[in-house]
Amino acid sequence: MNVSRKKGPLYLQIKEILKDRILHGVYPIHTNIPSEPQLEEEFNVSKITIRNAIKELAQDGYIEKKSGKGTKVIANVSIARLSKGKRFTEVLVEEGHHITKKVLSIKRAKLPIDTELYSLFGENCVQIERIYLLENEPYIHFTHYILLDISEEELEEVNLGSLYRFLEENNIRLEFFRDEFAVAVAPHHVCEILNLEKDTAILKRIRRSSDEAGNVLEFSEGYYDTGKQNYIVTYNDSMQ
Repeated sequence: MNVSRKKGPLYLQIKEILKDRILHGVYPIHTNIPSEPQLEEEFNVSKITIRNAIKELAQDGYIEKKSGKGTKVIANVSIARLSKGKRFTEVLVEEGHHITKKVLSIKRAKLPIDTELYSLFGENCVQIERIYLLENEPYIHFTHYILLDISEEELEEVNLGSLYRFLEENNIRLEFFRDEFAVAVAPHHVCEILNLEKDTAILKRIRRSSDEAGNVLEFSEGYYDTGKQNYIVTYNDSMQ
């Protein structure tokens, strides 16, 4: 996998890629991540770059390195969360489910003028379409709209690992998140991607993500095939 100095320190990019793999079960808890030489070869970077990435992950509490025993995953829960509750996919991973992600497309969006999205983003909008797979079966379909002025040529060079890492690299800082849920008929192409019958009604989530000043910088629509797995929300005492 290629990383680029244009996107910031290489060790931080590698850290985010490895963390994403941990969070989504590519490297399960209590197993070892690939060795330093294997990671050096995969990312085509120096030994010190890999060691710095591993050091960061260890400081964040995801992994533990022991001499002669390799580097073991000891936690698969993100420390930096959208809220005090756990992310939905983190809960599934903790319960032993296998979650993977796949980017279907990333492009500049052409928004109709008479829509809410155009009023939010105008012509400076990037559209990202991706799916989450549960036990290798299509489970969630997301479409993200992001306020970002970037050329098609620059988009072609994007290697989208973590969405929120991509936002950070482009100086987009999200502080507030508003979610709305409804039962809705999934668009035809979403039904096809999720292997559902045409016009199937499923759970839909709309998220508006804002910066510190309250400006919406990201809008997303997610369709969840809850026939495979219910949507789960967890709370701690301080949230009740």
